[in-house]
Amino acid sequence: MENGISPEILQAKQRFSIIGNSPALLAAIERALQVAPIDLSVLINGESGAGKEFFPKIIHNYSARKHNKYIAVNCGAIPEGTIDSELFGHEKGAFTGAISSRKGYFEEADGGTIFLDEVAELPLTTQARLLRVLESGEFIKVGSSTVQKTNIRVVAATNVDMRKAVADGRFREDLYYRLSTVYIAVPPLRDRGDDILLLTRKFSNDFIEKYRTPAVEFDESAKSALLAYRWPGNVRQLKNVIEQISLFDAGKKVTDEDVRYYLPDAGSDYAPVRQQSTPLSHTYENEREMLFKLIFELRKEVTGLREEIADLKKQDESVPVGSIKELQKEISSVLPVIYNKNIASPVHRIFQDESGQDMTDAAATRTLEDTEKDTIRKALERNEGKRKKTADELKISERTLYRKIKEYGLDNI
Repeated sequence: MENGISPEILQAKQRFSIIGNSPALLAAIERALQVAPIDLSVLINGESGAGKEFFPKIIHNYSARKHNKYIAVNCGAIPEGTIDSELFGHEKGAFTGAISSRKGYFEEADGGTIFLDEVAELPLTTQARLLRVLESGEFIKVGSSTVQKTNIRVVAATNVDMRKAVADGRFREDLYYRLSTVYIAVPPLRDRGDDILLLTRKFSNDFIEKYRTPAVEFDESAKSALLAYRWPGNVRQLKNVIEQISLFDAGKKVTDEDVRYYLPDAGSDYAPVRQQSTPLSHTYENEREMLFKLIFELRKEVTGLREEIADLKKQDESVPVGSIKELQKEISSVLPVIYNKNIASPVHRIFQDESGQDMTDAAATRTLEDTEKDTIRKALERNEGKRKKTADELKISERTLYRKIKEYGLDNI
């Protein structure tokens, strides 16, 4: 044994590049190794970004199924309307667009292991189908009446409190007990002690090696700051912060003050890029001030455009109607996204036409959609098209992100 760690655990850590020696992490790895040869369903629970995805790979690769297929499915990334088809397959003509029959994941992975990530996102109807597979190995393709058999091992993972989900009626109790025959808890980063420093060194070295930047050195105060922070985003968030430090503080000795530049304020869920000067405080009061300033600047512009429309109306009928419509369109284009009917009435009135009718509803809706599309597009580009990372950044489920990508035609990113 090395440092009290068994050779089997050391081998698994090396094989899957798992960094850390905290007792809770080692206990989770040991549990995965123990259950691997025994063909039972496993439920892995842990916070988002804690590293749950390593454990189903350990279970599969140390089981008798290791030479057969391993398929990982993110249940939160598949729209509710198509998830049954994805998991169980469909017959030709089963629904619009089903131009041929298709195997589902349970048929494809026959003899192997299927990893259902974010299993709590499954619709209740799909949960009933999954329960049948777990109990009897039977499933029916969408649009078929023929019962098929599969020999599959299911490993599921979630960051949701499943007992609460069961109590709330969002997850079937019988399926919960069937999935959690063996339960593995993945510890959050804040409970892993010095693992934070081991991971910091790894992420920093990886960044330096990949981008050939000067090395950074963390002094004792910086290490204390890293250990004291709660890391709500776990390992994923730590990697993000260390990569920023490795880029913007390359070649310098990093202190606790430097570290705090990259850590979000209490209640915030993101780590900002370091500013070159003292960051401006970002409060709702400041936002309100800026929004009202913008509104009153727009008021002048809208008033001027209205006067142009009025002048055109006074001219003879030879003036093309299109000219007036173009100006009205221009007014709509300058109406801000932040329009709100609850804003004080003098501000509200600047966005009404001569009859008192509100001019902003259609324009505001259109602008909000454009803004949402642009926000999603930029987030996808930042995350190189990786939808799980994008959903985490935007704080939405992958299913919602998938739907928005389809809605806005962003599939090519």
